[in-house]
Amino acid sequence: MTGLRADSYPPSPRPSPTKRGRGSKDDIVVLSGLAESAAAELLREIERVAAVAPFRNMVVPGGHSMSVAMTNCGRLGWVTDRSGYRYTERDPLSGRAWAAMPRAFGELATRAAAEAGFGEFAPDACLVNRYEPGARMGLHQDRNEADFGQPIVSVSLGLPATFLWGGAKRRDPVRRLPLRHGDVVVWGGAARLRFHGVAPLGRQAPTFGGTPGMHPATGGFRFNLTFRRAG
Repeated sequence: MTGLRADSYPPSPRPSPTKRGRGSKDDIVVLSGLAESAAAELLREIERVAAVAPFRNMVVPGGHSMSVAMTNCGRLGWVTDRSGYRYTERDPLSGRAWAAMPRAFGELATRAAAEAGFGEFAPDACLVNRYEPGARMGLHQDRNEADFGQPIVSVSLGLPATFLWGGAKRRDPVRRLPLRHGDVVVWGGAARLRFHGVAPLGRQAPTFGGTPGMHPATGGFRFNLTFRRAG
């Protein structure tokens, strides 16, 4: 079970996508609501991806399990275990290739990158993260990719979250950026190796449709699609 309820998501009253942040290729760009109109299709595709490679809480080299459950799609998938972080062409659990990246995923990632100033972005990896209340992503850099000249595109679906945007060093000041269902974040250029993360997902998230801590599209979860050019 992924917790998705894609068909129940109602149209949003929010206007067309807008940019937040500095809007510079050398900083983070938040495209508010860019993925909202495609959310139902994206959530259905997440179900298909998870049917090929189920969500799991991977183990980091230090030995503890991540609080965020994840899976992958695309030619390459990101994995971690006690031996380290890396990309693989096959799911270590099944030995099978990861699910092909859905067309809707690739089209959204390319469009978002272009709107942020990065033309011709063609991701070959998509990390699919599933957050439940209390789950978090500590400050980290994305350093396992072959070409740091390519941007990162991150899509938020479901419950709101606070994105942590740091600096070149882990101890640098951190900006807190609120993200809602359908928001897309893009960063690259001089900001490609900035530290970033996600604050613990609130246990008492805002009410959607009358149920505290529940979103009509995803129930008690937040899903995040992170697109990268890894190979």
